[in-house]
Amino acid sequence: MTVERVVSLVPSITEALASVRPAAVVGATDWCTHPPGLEVTRVRGTKNPDLAAVRALSPDLVVVNKEENRELDVRRLRDAGVRVHVTEIETVPEAVAAFEELFDDVLGWERPDWLASARDLWCGPLPAVRRTVVVPIWRDPWMVVGSRTFTGDLARRLGLANVYADHPARYPALDVAELDAAGADVVLLPDEPYLFTPTDGPEAFSRTPVELVSGRLLTWYGPSLVDAHRSLAR
Repeated sequence: MTVERVVSLVPSITEALASVRPAAVVGATDWCTHPPGLEVTRVRGTKNPDLAAVRALSPDLVVVNKEENRELDVRRLRDAGVRVHVTEIETVPEAVAAFEELFDDVLGWERPDWLASARDLWCGPLPAVRRTVVVPIWRDPWMVVGSRTFTGDLARRLGLANVYADHPARYPALDVAELDAAGADVVLLPDEPYLFTPTDGPEAFSRTPVELVSGRLLTWYGPSLVDAHRSLAR
C-alpha cells in the first residue's frame, strides 16, 4: 500500500520525504526547516510533539528516529492506533539503507536520485585520516560528539578522525579546557543543535584552531548528504 499521508518527527527525514512527495507530508516538527517554504501542520518539537495534533492529521504513517524521538511518544501513538515507523541511524551507510527501506518497503514511493548519489559518495572504503577533530554540539555544559554517532561516522568518512570516537558516552559532557588540550588538529563548531557563531564558541579555545561549519551538513542525513560531501570533503 502506498502511503498518502505522512507525519515526520525528524528534520532530516522530513526533508527527504518532501524531496519526493511534498504534498504527502502533512505534518512536521517546528525544527523541520528544510525544504524552505514547506507548508505543513507543525506539531511542536522532536522531544515534545503534540500527539493530539498528530492524530488529528489522520496520518497513514508517522516516521520517527530512535535517537531524536522519545519511546514514550511512539508507544502512545501506537496505543492510539497510529502506525509508526522507527529508524535507527548511527552511521552514514545505515542512513542510506534506512531510506532505501523507507521508500521501497514502508512508503511504497520511488527512490529519489540523491539517495543513489549518497550511496556512491559515502558507502565506500574509509579514506585515510587527514585531520583529527573535536566536534562540540553544546555549551554550558560543553558536550561533544562521542562514540556510535552518525556525525562521528560522517566525519570519519571525510578523513576526519574524532578524538572522542572511543569515549563510552555518545555525547559526553567535558570541560572545555580538556577539549582544548585534547590534541585535535581542529575544533569544528556547527550552528546546530547549539548555534555556535564567530562570537560564541571560538573564544573558548586558545590552543586549538576552530572552524565554523554547517550543522545541517554535519548532522543531517537526508538530501544534505550530497551537499555535505561536496562542501566538507576538503
